[in-house]
Amino acid sequence: MKNGQIWLDVDGKDIQAHGGCILQYRDRFYWYGENKDAPNCPGRRRVDVIGVSCYSSGNLVDWKYEGLVLKAESDPESPLHFSKVVERPKVLYNEKTNRFVMWMHLDSPDYSFSSVGIAAAEQPTGPFRLIKTTHPNRQESRDMTLYRDEDGTAYLIHAKDWNKTMNIARLNGEYTDLDGTYVSVMADQEREAPALCKHGGQYYMITSGCTGWAPNSALYAVSPQIMGHWKLIDNPCEGPNSRKTFFGQSSFLFTVNQKHYLMLDHWIPENLQKSGYSILPVTFDGDGAMTVRWVDTWNGPEE
Repeated sequence: MKNGQIWLDVDGKDIQAHGGCILQYRDRFYWYGENKDAPNCPGRRRVDVIGVSCYSSGNLVDWKYEGLVLKAESDPESPLHFSKVVERPKVLYNEKTNRFVMWMHLDSPDYSFSSVGIAAAEQPTGPFRLIKTTHPNRQESRDMTLYRDEDGTAYLIHAKDWNKTMNIARLNGEYTDLDGTYVSVMADQEREAPALCKHGGQYYMITSGCTGWAPNSALYAVSPQIMGHWKLIDNPCEGPNSRKTFFGQSSFLFTVNQKHYLMLDHWIPENLQKSGYSILPVTFDGDGAMTVRWVDTWNGPEE
């Protein structure tokens, strides 16, 4: 699969799973993301909401389309109405409840509502049903991700104050709400598109600058505690166009066989349905410095 380009599923159709995540459940992987399989709205850099797609794979290369697991709705009052914003869906499996829980950025067309939506399903392939919308801890939420720690505790990481600051907010035991505990980090740094992993006892967060659809230099931050002090370090990217994050933007970090990988979206703002993807290896040196190295193709995880 050629990095930086649109990828095809096993039926030869464009994979529509933008701003998404990969979840491993039992012996399969599930890729969730925004379905943008429609032309841009006339004169605009947006596609009306279609819903959240799901693809499954046994090897992270051959992806089967499982359908829309959360669909847009026709009711104008619904937060899932096609005219609104549904972005960056992330899914966790909760062992206590045996349910799959999706969090996503829900917004109004002018991005003034800035909330999250929470949905749940009994199966990884859905259907997901919206449980609630909320402003986490009574604060706005824009670009966001989820992170599940080794002990099963899960966190929402979201940009607030028009992306000036990041919040890290702990979820309840069912992953269906916040438990009221949160911290604000990287104040006034204007970062978005967060993605997290843990390595060598340290937490790492990759973020993007706030330049709209235009690519910019990624930065990573590190902390010994997920709700502790985060220190911005540097751009982790290495290779051609590394100062532009390879003309992509971070969407998710995932781990397979104890190796870490970064997912990128390569946005084409004038033709969003053809926006491409990359999956790139992430490595750490003896001092804990993070590197994201460009490779031309994604051939699946290393053994």
